[in-house]
Amino acid sequence: MNNIILIITATSTALIAGLFYAYSCSVNIGLGRLPDREYIAAMQNINSAILNPLFFLSFMGTLVLLPVSAWLNYEQSLSGRFLLLLIAAILYAIGVFGVTMFGNVPLNNMLAGFDLKSATAADIACQRLSFERPWLLLHNIRTVTSVVCLVLVLIGCIYKFD
Repeated sequence: MNNIILIITATSTALIAGLFYAYSCSVNIGLGRLPDREYIAAMQNINSAILNPLFFLSFMGTLVLLPVSAWLNYEQSLSGRFLLLLIAAILYAIGVFGVTMFGNVPLNNMLAGFDLKSATAADIACQRLSFERPWLLLHNIRTVTSVVCLVLVLIGCIYKFD
């Protein structure tokens, strides 16, 4: 049962790391090339669309599965697998979930409340400026952190600890 949970944990961690990585490699670059009005409209739509059961299952599932996997691999001697999974759980909770909830989500909410239809070009440019750079910085933090978490989980899966 431990191995099945560990495989599910690795899969959910990979899904989140892949999502953030794909955004970093393509989506954010493409969006960055858009004029201000189109950028704001696209981000408003993306931020709304991502709030779906599949995303929540992998995003929240990873938050739960990492500590569960660590706990299932706990031994009195504190095995290497346990320590890797514990570190991954802590990193994910802070650097992915925490950054998202206390950084990206408030920025997304601010953008959602912005009335694009009645805004002037100057208002739109100002809104983009106050959103884009901070959001991308936070996104890069959670991307790197999620990839590090994935590497830790994968090492925990394949490395033979004695």
